Amino acid sequence: MYSVGLHPWFIAADTWAQEFAVVNEKSSLPNVLAIGETGLDKACETDFTVQQLVFAAHIQLANEKQKPLIVHCVRAHAEAMSLLKQQNVKVPVLFHGFTKSKELALQLMTQGYYLSFGHGLMKENLRTVLAALPLEQVLLETDNSTATIQEIYSLAAAAFQIDEDSLSLQLQKNVAKVFGAVIL
Repeated sequence: MYSVGLHPWFIAADTWAQEFAVVNEKSSLPNVLAIGETGLDKACETDFTVQQLVFAAHIQLANEKQKPLIVHCVRAHAEAMSLLKQQNVKVPVLFHGFTKSKELALQLMTQGYYLSFGHGLMKENLRTVLAALPLEQVLLETDNSTATIQEIYSLAAAAFQIDEDSLSLQLQKNVAKVFGAVIL
């Protein structure tokens, strides 16, 4: 199972439209479950205005294909939330690799968005953030980390003060809500 999208780090102003046409074409494949990773990143060199255009196109595509949207966001959460609202996102939205504050997490979750946590959970302050959130809108990931998913599960279960089996059962429900029962 895959997702397909243009990551903000790799967007070229002069070629993104052609590359997005390929994303559009590939998004119809049955093994493509989501659109993304896409989003906004103020820490990269890609022109921010171009990033916003590309992100808006991904939101529209996700709505059109009725597939969840996986969002990469660095220092641009207000802008990302604004674009999601402007584009009237109608599919589940997952902010991946979340490492920010409890206040921002709750702001995103209040909008109905999901947050995915990974190797950032190695830091105690992020485990404190996680513990204050509704488990029903949380997913876990390894992304490009050397941490194993078992290590991430152990840290998350400890943060929520529940056993790993209970955590796993809830995460399975969350995955089904975001991506559909097809991958369970």
